[in-house]
Amino acid sequence: MLHPWLEAELTAILATLPEPPAQSEVGRRVAWEHWQDGLTVRFTLPERLPPLRMLLVLDNLSGHKTPTLVLWLVEHGVMPLYTPLSGSWLNMAESIQRILVRRALAGQTPTAPDDIIDWLEATARGWNADPTPFEWGGKRQLRRERSRQRHRHALGGSGACARRQFHRRPTTLEQWRRSCQVTH
Repeated sequence: MLHPWLEAELTAILATLPEPPAQSEVGRRVAWEHWQDGLTVRFTLPERLPPLRMLLVLDNLSGHKTPTLVLWLVEHGVMPLYTPLSGSWLNMAESIQRILVRRALAGQTPTAPDDIIDWLEATARGWNADPTPFEWGGKRQLRRERSRQRHRHALGGSGACARRQFHRRPTTLEQWRRSCQVTH
């Protein structure tokens, strides 16, 4: 199903773009195929292609891959590119989205979708004026590292570690003999 909102937004964006340069059919196909190079999953390009006007990066929701949506995008010169599954950078992007939404909508009561859009855009402008630096790791990584350290046991100063602790052997031959004797 093609979302009317997405269609309207993309149509408005495409209207602001300059007209594409004149290209032959072969040139158009080469431009479209260039953006499919290296993709693990490609969709079949139609026989006749319009000039490539925009690249649209979408996540892998099944609704973004419907034939209706993909065909509409291609007919309008928009090449859909999908984010990789389980890309580590997606976690950071989703964190930023959560922060922006939380800041924009906290304590607000929207009366129209335009309110939400305006608040999110204002919050994003504020963020971009003074961005928060992100670092990989943080508190969660420190907790995981501490947990790993508790479950690792050094082996004789070699730098190697074991998951379980080894008991030291007795230091003298006599102590060793006593530890080996079975008591009845």
